[in-house]
Amino acid sequence: MKIKLPENVSYIIQELEKHGFEAYAVGGCVRDSILGRIPDDWDITTSAKPEQVKSIFQRTIDTGIEHGTVTVMLGKEGYEVTTYRIDGEYEDSRHPKEVVFTSDLVEDLKRRDFTINAMAYSETAGLVDVFDGIGDIQRKTIRCVGTALERFQEDALRILRAVRFASQLGFQIEEETKEAITKLAPNLKNISAERIQVELIKLLVSKQPDRIREAYELGITKVILPEFDDMMKTSQENIHHIYNVGEHTVQALLHVENDKVLRLSILLHDVGKPVKKTMDNQGTAHFYGHAQKGAEMAKGILKRLKFDNDTLFKVTKLVELHDHRPSLKKSSVRRLLVQSGTELFPELLKVKKADTLAQSEYLQEEKLKYLEELNDLYQEILKSQDCLQIKNLAINGTDLMKFGIPQGKQIGAILSEIFEMILEEPEKNSREYLMNFVKKTYL
Repeated sequence: MKIKLPENVSYIIQELEKHGFEAYAVGGCVRDSILGRIPDDWDITTSAKPEQVKSIFQRTIDTGIEHGTVTVMLGKEGYEVTTYRIDGEYEDSRHPKEVVFTSDLVEDLKRRDFTINAMAYSETAGLVDVFDGIGDIQRKTIRCVGTALERFQEDALRILRAVRFASQLGFQIEEETKEAITKLAPNLKNISAERIQVELIKLLVSKQPDRIREAYELGITKVILPEFDDMMKTSQENIHHIYNVGEHTVQALLHVENDKVLRLSILLHDVGKPVKKTMDNQGTAHFYGHAQKGAEMAKGILKRLKFDNDTLFKVTKLVELHDHRPSLKKSSVRRLLVQSGTELFPELLKVKKADTLAQSEYLQEEKLKYLEELNDLYQEILKSQDCLQIKNLAINGTDLMKFGIPQGKQIGAILSEIFEMILEEPEKNSREYLMNFVKKTYL
């Protein structure tokens, strides 16, 4: 098998070989090349020790030298070059106690997580595949290198990575690997929130975000997202639904584009339902207030998983507003736009549509038609450049003070009242009209 290496990768490998060392492209870049995917980055493994790598190349950075990793800089591009190594005993389901360098490539490949990630390639030696990674690619299988229990005990994050790779590649997880995941999933509690977050997002924005269901079935979400387990256990005895809350969420994920904020918003849009569920005398389930409660819970979950403030704000807002159904009047839509912001409103419509498509067929056509009309009104409001923020009123606090209105709460209250009027009648947002209005109403 022949893999076309990038020019810089080929150069680094050849330079190491010229100095008497072995060197290979390794891991995910080899896997992706075989699959016909474009690798995100290229990792290189070598028999050369870190100091030897540094002596060969002009510019290097000690990115992880204690673990054998040196970044070789070629122009503005950096390439990680790591010495063959054997990991010592793992004591915390995360890190080896020690790292021992070796001159044996196979020993290095033995420590890797899955067979599809344990292949190496060089133009000199060709493909090195001692664990049948090619076979597992052909079988579309995720299988651990060696014993699954040992691999997952070494680094518990591999448990989540197994489902993530399955979702990205459309592969199935091999049975022994599944059994080990089920047994050792509780060890994910030892993994940092930041590492969990990265893998969760990769799963969610994959082509198969519905594999979050498999994470539930294998006991993974019980540790990293217990709220999802509650959703999977909450039925919806309501004419608008055919799935439980969790399965409705899984289905909705398939109806929205693979954007981080949108997928997270869909994942959490009904997270408040298990808490807010009530049953009436007719045996119908209701979830009054679930959107507001869900926004509170989503905020807590995103903070727990160490998401950035921008993502936290957007997702929380979309969860809070996803169940709002303003009347099809421009004034009502303007009010929703004030709550969401004009930039987030198109995303809100996408969340609403995905939510609708994952419900029962009862009134579904009417609901989708409503969303189309809502979007039409939104477009008209944008086109007419209606005032949607107090700061865009034709008058401001300085103008009010010139009338002798004292600075403070009174000015804020008056501007808020004027803004309410303009939301109903945007054509009145002219300086002349509003100055006369203030004179007549407040002086």
